[in-house]
Amino acid sequence: MKLSDFDFDLPDHLIATRPAVPRSSARLLVSDGVEIHDQRVTDLTSWLRRGDRLVLNDTRVIPARLFGMRVRNSVQGRVEAKIEVTLLEPRSDGTWSALIKPLRKLKPGETVIFADDLHARLEKIEEGQGHLRFNCKGDAFDTALEAAGAMPLPPYIAAKRAADARDKTDYQTVWAKTAGAVAAPTASLHFDETLLQGLSDLGVGFTYVTLHVGAGTFLPVKVDDISDHKMHSEWGQVSGKAAAEIAATKAAGGRVIPVGTTALRLIETAAHATGQITAWEGDTDIFITPGFSFHVADALMTNLHLPKSTLMMLVAAFMGQDQIKRVYEHAVAHGYRFFSYGDASLLIPHTALERS
Repeated sequence: MKLSDFDFDLPDHLIATRPAVPRSSARLLVSDGVEIHDQRVTDLTSWLRRGDRLVLNDTRVIPARLFGMRVRNSVQGRVEAKIEVTLLEPRSDGTWSALIKPLRKLKPGETVIFADDLHARLEKIEEGQGHLRFNCKGDAFDTALEAAGAMPLPPYIAAKRAADARDKTDYQTVWAKTAGAVAAPTASLHFDETLLQGLSDLGVGFTYVTLHVGAGTFLPVKVDDISDHKMHSEWGQVSGKAAAEIAATKAAGGRVIPVGTTALRLIETAAHATGQITAWEGDTDIFITPGFSFHVADALMTNLHLPKSTLMMLVAAFMGQDQIKRVYEHAVAHGYRFFSYGDASLLIPHTALERS
């Protein structure tokens, strides 16, 4: 399949730079495989039923964007350089891999000072990334990073405005728990405590899994033949408890509905080997394109995605290319807001709708 198969025209003004307030007031495009319905996220209680189960990613976004100063002494005196760092992931040797700008201004062995209690030494450069060793770890590191760091907003938002204090709340789910992501599971940003309680009262179950969303989620596809694309790898975990809850829901005839492509990719990874959901932990680089066999997900709640992205390929695989084309034409024509802070969609293949 060609990359152009997943392209569409998206007006720039439809790219959201702030979320809806309150979160659950965002628009919700519902596609049942036959018709398209214009709803609000609060209307989820009309589309879900007792016995359904939402699968939620409990990863916590770290304030991974840092601005610091490198100080170098030379024969000309003290030389300073501004350094911008975006943390990518912790490494087994205790360092962090990071994007550093400008990388040419920093040499291995030099230190960048971000705050009085937070600085890092560049250990080495590998494949265009730096390996940074910080002066603290554990709770001390988390506290210092929270104070000094900014949320790593997606490039299409960061190009329009800088991250601010409001993003530390807006770009985090209300159930965020396990720190490690450098991007949010954005479909989950639409939920607030009121909506969660309403769904619970309806009899909808919740299962928590963890997938640490990496910066690779924003990387463009650069090949024309999508089979040549290599997915980035992300760490995830489906606990034994989570797998048992999901399996029990399916056995009872309930629908399993991941909230976000991250949750869907994780549970399908956990079921890939046998076709049945089991406990799983590790790195996944699963690439879901049309023709993929889904074993777990019966429906999907997700935001509206970037043209020619791997996420467009995923939703096309889930709903079929013809239907997803209609969905996105409708979304653009009716002014839905796109991407991380945008509106949501609830995608229900026709076979799953028949069981509702």
